Amino acid sequence: MKYLIKIYTLAFAILLFSSCEKLLDLDNVSDITNADYWESQGDVESYLLGIYSEYRNLNNTLTYFEDRGDSFVPGMEGGPSNAWNQNLTPQNATNWIDFYEVIQHCNLLIKYSGGITFSSEADKNKLLAEAYFIRAHTYFSLLRIWGEVPLEIEPTENDTKEMLPRSSADDVMNQVLADVSQAIEFFPEGATEKSRASKAAAYALKADVLLWKAKVLKGSSSELEEVISLADKASQGHSLEENFGNIFSNENKKGKEVIFSLYFHRDEKDGHYSSRLKPRDIFVQDAVNRDEIAFARSGARSQYAPSSKLQEAFAENPTDVRTDQSYIVALTEGNSVIGVFDNKMRGSVNAGNRYYDSDIVIYRLAEMILFKAEALAALNRTDEAIVELNKIRNRAQIGDYTGSTSKAAVEQAILQERFREFYLELKRWPDLVRFHTAGSIDIYDEVPNLSGKSVPLFSPIPQTEIDKNPSLSQTDGY
Repeated sequence: MKYLIKIYTLAFAILLFSSCEKLLDLDNVSDITNADYWESQGDVESYLLGIYSEYRNLNNTLTYFEDRGDSFVPGMEGGPSNAWNQNLTPQNATNWIDFYEVIQHCNLLIKYSGGITFSSEADKNKLLAEAYFIRAHTYFSLLRIWGEVPLEIEPTENDTKEMLPRSSADDVMNQVLADVSQAIEFFPEGATEKSRASKAAAYALKADVLLWKAKVLKGSSSELEEVISLADKASQGHSLEENFGNIFSNENKKGKEVIFSLYFHRDEKDGHYSSRLKPRDIFVQDAVNRDEIAFARSGARSQYAPSSKLQEAFAENPTDVRTDQSYIVALTEGNSVIGVFDNKMRGSVNAGNRYYDSDIVIYRLAEMILFKAEALAALNRTDEAIVELNKIRNRAQIGDYTGSTSKAAVEQAILQERFREFYLELKRWPDLVRFHTAGSIDIYDEVPNLSGKSVPLFSPIPQTEIDKNPSLSQTDGY
């Protein structure tokens, strides 16, 4: 997809703001109408690539799914966010506008592709499946961040469309499930390009969604049973990397463990979120292990450092091969600590500078295994859950789980394993919320910045959005 940005510039920008999104108060800045654009299969294909570019931007941030967790402490440059400080208010709240721009463009593609002749129905269905997948995953993100959100499933094409209120979390969940189920129906079987959504990715997303429904929205045991089946389906054709470091190696992009990832390349996209935990060269020039650190002359900013809690989680098992692949301690000749930095998404070196261009992995096999373990534990089938858990522990070379087989103990062991396995993969905050609402942990004890506070787990929306749209109500607790 190295050519993606070229097609995006040529085609997607035509309609990026060509519709007036009244809900979000976007202005109509183009005289080009939808009728002028949607004429051929190529128009749909180009437009979808543009959607992927915007969708990648949504997933290229620490703000929503890492900052509020317990993986980070302040680094060497700049201060942490309001989310990290658990200081969220309607005045400093992040906006959902970028999410709805992606949804708007999915809505347009779904609506207008129906009237276009394709070379085959299968080609049309695959492109529609990708749009449904992206809309489902984007709404799932909105659900996990804000809880109740407006449901926009028709494109906004004029300024007379009604401004919508927030829909219940159950209604949003139903829409996510409808979209991902439609994607599964439309996707073809077989191997696909891993930087594009696929049937396997849709199975993985649905497993993720149903775990959230079962544990956060108090769903049923039948949904947990379905998670097990979906995790198995998503796993087909994939295998664990023997070397954990290969997962994010630029020499092994889209490797055998990856189910779905978002493509990065230094000449096509910069600003990878992992750069927020990497040092500039000037900070580690005196480090005795300087050559082992993923520093850069430019493009790096150690806003955060891996937390002591994360380091302690790895230290529980001295043989854990993931430790050195996940973070690195910069030391002076006298063994004084200069800083602690991410070592997981190292990017690549070109012309004397490092570029953080590791792919963003959305789903990989290890998560399907731990999804299955989590669902089995929630069903109190702990012996079976431990079998799945041990697959990840053994790849990490830390040996089988030997603790209590009680439901509570196994669930906590799975959460701790996810902490180590998926550090910096945009999983931690949703994990904490899911295990908290299911009663496995108390998130206010787990996250240091939540201690002694009663901050809601779902984010506020900006007061300015309510001022523009009186149909909106503020998130409970703000």
